[in-house]
Amino acid sequence: MTDEQPRKTATLTDYIAIARPDNWVKNLFMVPGMLFALSIFHTPFDSELLFKIVIGIISICLVASANYVINEYLDAGFDQFHPLKKKRSSVVTAINPVIVYLEYAVLAVIGLALAYLVSLKFLSTAAVLLFMGVIYNVQPFRSKDRVFLDVLSESVNNPIRFAAGWFIFSPALGAPDSKWDLDWINTLPPVSIIIAYWMGGAFLMATKRFAEYRLIGNPETAGQYRKSFRFYTENSLLVSMFFYAITCAFFMGIFLIKDRIELLFSFPFFALLFSWYLRIGLLNDSPVQGSEKLYTRKWFMLYLVLFTTLLCVLMFVDIPWLHWFLKNANNY
Repeated sequence: MTDEQPRKTATLTDYIAIARPDNWVKNLFMVPGMLFALSIFHTPFDSELLFKIVIGIISICLVASANYVINEYLDAGFDQFHPLKKKRSSVVTAINPVIVYLEYAVLAVIGLALAYLVSLKFLSTAAVLLFMGVIYNVQPFRSKDRVFLDVLSESVNNPIRFAAGWFIFSPALGAPDSKWDLDWINTLPPVSIIIAYWMGGAFLMATKRFAEYRLIGNPETAGQYRKSFRFYTENSLLVSMFFYAITCAFFMGIFLIKDRIELLFSFPFFALLFSWYLRIGLLNDSPVQGSEKLYTRKWFMLYLVLFTTLLCVLMFVDIPWLHWFLKNANNY
């Protein structure tokens, strides 16, 4: 016997909701990739570049939405155990699987087709983003059910977005202009910034997991919501957050010294950003569980805007004496 009420049939609005267009703001993670590539390659800003920027952003938004569609549909049975996610359209309405898979296919195909218009490197990056959605959500992989791997496989989308932004501005291979005739390896983003971006995203995601675990408040219910939560504790999540933050800082330091020493001035502000985010993550019913709630932290969002502005300035302003200091510091 069950007193569960029949669910209403999903409407067009519900199918749009499971694509999570409100989460497209996460694709702002592409912007640092664009800026870093611009500072290195000095890509001329013209109509062709503007076309690539617009088409590239739309492409990644559609591919990300394809991942969200399959995520919400396959997670509906688990999200009912989450205090907030149980209100999602995929949980409270009867979703037609045929329409879901059609929606997924349409979003994926259009997203990849647009990616092809940017470049083959950008297409490869968009395809990897789509593939990681399968790894994260679909059996037999379903990495979201595996302890720690759930955080790492979800946060890898951040460096993928960084690379997507980078490849919009990096030179196209085989272009007739000799100044773009670079070896393909030189057009790839530095490994150090990719790992730093990944670990930074892992810190954010682990903090979100910590907040979710505390919000649910019951280890058994948490395990029903997500299998990986059967193995997590508050302590293990806190330790992992510390590990991701330290690793991010280490590889960010390598990148700064090798590629853009001016960004060294951002380090104290970078540390404050992580510390402030951690403080918010430790709150009861923490806003880090969803970007729409994080926007309510107005001072934090203002700081984030100012911090981003500082990074933009440091990316394009040379400080000669800092290079001299670094060079001569090796003599002591």
